[in-house]
Amino acid sequence: MAYKIAVVGATGNVGREMLNVLAQRQFPCSEVAALASTRSVGTEVSFGEGTLKVKALDYYDFKGTDICLMSAGGAIAKEWAPRIAAQGCVVIDNSSAWRMDRQVPLVVPEVNADALLERPRGIIANPNCSTAQLVVALKPLHDAFTIKRVVVSTYQSVSGAGREAMDELFRQSRAIFVADPVVVEEFPKQIAFNVIPHIDVFLDSGFTREEWKMMVETQKILDPDIQVAATCVRVPVFVGHSEAVSIECEQPLTAEKARAVLRAAPGVLVVDKREDGGYVTPIECAGEDATFVSRIRKDPSVENGLMLWIVSDNLRKGAALNAVQIAESLVNRKLLTAA
Repeated sequence: MAYKIAVVGATGNVGREMLNVLAQRQFPCSEVAALASTRSVGTEVSFGEGTLKVKALDYYDFKGTDICLMSAGGAIAKEWAPRIAAQGCVVIDNSSAWRMDRQVPLVVPEVNADALLERPRGIIANPNCSTAQLVVALKPLHDAFTIKRVVVSTYQSVSGAGREAMDELFRQSRAIFVADPVVVEEFPKQIAFNVIPHIDVFLDSGFTREEWKMMVETQKILDPDIQVAATCVRVPVFVGHSEAVSIECEQPLTAEKARAVLRAAPGVLVVDKREDGGYVTPIECAGEDATFVSRIRKDPSVENGLMLWIVSDNLRKGAALNAVQIAESLVNRKLLTAA
């Protein structure tokens, strides 16, 4: 059985990657529509060995479309997701617009695919890119040792902020090498050869919205009783988010036991040699589907503590791949009927 798919935001970083992942994983598509704003109409985007011409979201008829993969920002998702779902099309949205809605499941298939059973709005939310890779690694450890506290510091690539942000890193780096003025537009400070401990807006609590998202999304996906504290940092890397994570568990554990649990977990690839280069960095994770875990070691500062280094391609597992995996789960669980 094949399904009719629409990709909204097809000209953006994540939208293009959604099309790549659909083709690479040979998702059973009868038809794929690439949708964006009216100004992008006629633009060609790659799909498999060919291309698709972009159509306007405003004028597209979703009747007969089975799944809509949406990566067009929160405002568009708020307006369009209910309208699309009302036409019988399941919406898988990558923005933050629907993540904390109680009637919308927030899903990472390796972690909580059962949440797909209840979706009264017809919308399924993709988590924040940093949350997705975090919970893939935490889930098997929580099942084995019951996590009660997580402290995470992120090292997030500029691709998480869009194509313009990637261009700014490139322009600033080039400007520094040729002694031109460094122009700051997309970030609050220079990003080239620098790190910025600020992603999204600041809240009254002192946390940023990005940090808040990681905290509440982890609880919604994994367990509301887990206490989470996050510090989110933008770094001058083009693709791939990294996280330094400390967890505290209820049950006793060792690094060896944790390593064995992680090696058996879906979506996780352990690369943890205690030698020079025996760990994964963003360069190695770019273009890969796995969530890589390295630097597994006991945290001596707390009882039943563990420390990890987690790396993943934020455009794939953090966004496009996770959305396609949700679609695959709907098909495999027979939760979707082709139009």
